[in-house]
Amino acid sequence: MSKAFINEDNESDDDVLDEAPDDKEEVGFKLVKNYMTPSGEQKLKSELEELLGKERPKLVETIAWAASNGDRSENADYIYGKRRLREIDRRVRFLHKRLEIAEIVDPVKQKSDKVLFGASVTIQDEAGAERVYKIVGIDETDAKNFCVSWNSPIGKALLQTKVNDVVSVKTPKGEDEIEVLKIEYKKIFD
Repeated sequence: MSKAFINEDNESDDDVLDEAPDDKEEVGFKLVKNYMTPSGEQKLKSELEELLGKERPKLVETIAWAASNGDRSENADYIYGKRRLREIDRRVRFLHKRLEIAEIVDPVKQKSDKVLFGASVTIQDEAGAERVYKIVGIDETDAKNFCVSWNSPIGKALLQTKVNDVVSVKTPKGEDEIEVLKIEYKKIFD
């Protein structure tokens, strides 16, 4: 047997499974909390509802009709339908998992003079340009609207900073220094 499969700690699998993991932990690895705003949660729930309530049932009907036509090996409706059904089921499982570990943080309820999750942060870069970045969850990022993930390079750099702090951010163009001008906690998405 390969050494990769030998438990060198002399713990049996039963001992490991008897330990009580906390809500966000599974045996063998730690899950990262999925922070998101209430709007982000609603967006994922709406997508899940759309997939389960409308798209999947229509597709199942189409697949059943295509299967009733006979030879499935050259039936494009059947083949495509089954492939699309697998994609939908995969996405449904993903959405369930993301929502299951979701930690909802309402930016409006945040009260701090530091940058925390949900903050809208006005910054000024080295060239003097001002931008407002919104610190959001992984599933809510939107580069066009400057909604950045809390664990992105700029999100990590901004977290825990205060007004007038200057931080370095690694960008594809190199290192950039930005200054925090303003921190607000308000509704991010309408």
